[in-house]
Amino acid sequence: MSPFLGELIGTMLLIVFGGGVCAGVLLKKTLSHQAGWVVISFGWGFAVMIAAYVAGDASGAHLNPALTVGFAVAGSFPWEQVPLYVVAQMLGAFLGAVVVWLHYLPHWKETEDPGAKLGVFSTSPAIPNRFANLLSEIIGTFVLVFVLLALGAKGMKFADGLKTLVVGLLIVAIGMSLGGTTGYAINPARDLGPRIAHFLLPIPGKGSSGWNYAWIPVAGPLIGGVLAALLYVSVYR
Repeated sequence: MSPFLGELIGTMLLIVFGGGVCAGVLLKKTLSHQAGWVVISFGWGFAVMIAAYVAGDASGAHLNPALTVGFAVAGSFPWEQVPLYVVAQMLGAFLGAVVVWLHYLPHWKETEDPGAKLGVFSTSPAIPNRFANLLSEIIGTFVLVFVLLALGAKGMKFADGLKTLVVGLLIVAIGMSLGGTTGYAINPARDLGPRIAHFLLPIPGKGSSGWNYAWIPVAGPLIGGVLAALLYVSVYR
């Protein structure tokens, strides 16, 4: 499998599982309706872990433009491959969101709240405050990228497959500790690709796609990823 296809399929699976757990919790008349934030946090952790196992050998399983850019800034990934990875991640995220929409097809009509429907696809802040929301995304992604870079540092040894499990637990930890403010996109593709799908798909009563907020889960993670890479380079090298 090529790196492009690995990133596309991996990111698609990430959204199928991650967006799928959001749909199960938020949409009415599912068996998991209102299961809560703990379920969502673990769902996203498992989503990242499974997607990384699938795509790891093909592409390194970045599955996240902020991670790809951060690795490039840190000198761990060639800049010329960044556009290819980002395009694959965006396409994969969009396709994953379409799969979630199809899977929960009868439940869209049963859910009156447009915000709940948008929440299946993309993030929104608990308290709208552009500076605070941007800062939350920067901090969450900084933690993600810095820890992932540190886990790959020279001398850090893992048994086969164990590192990917640790990455999944890291996503759960970020969700539990830092995710309650903005829904922790910490990934531009994870938010923007499904948001575009929400805009294009024929979802009854879907309301706005939240474009006035959409720049924050793109800019915040990219800034956080670059800052994490710069700190990693200054500390570990």
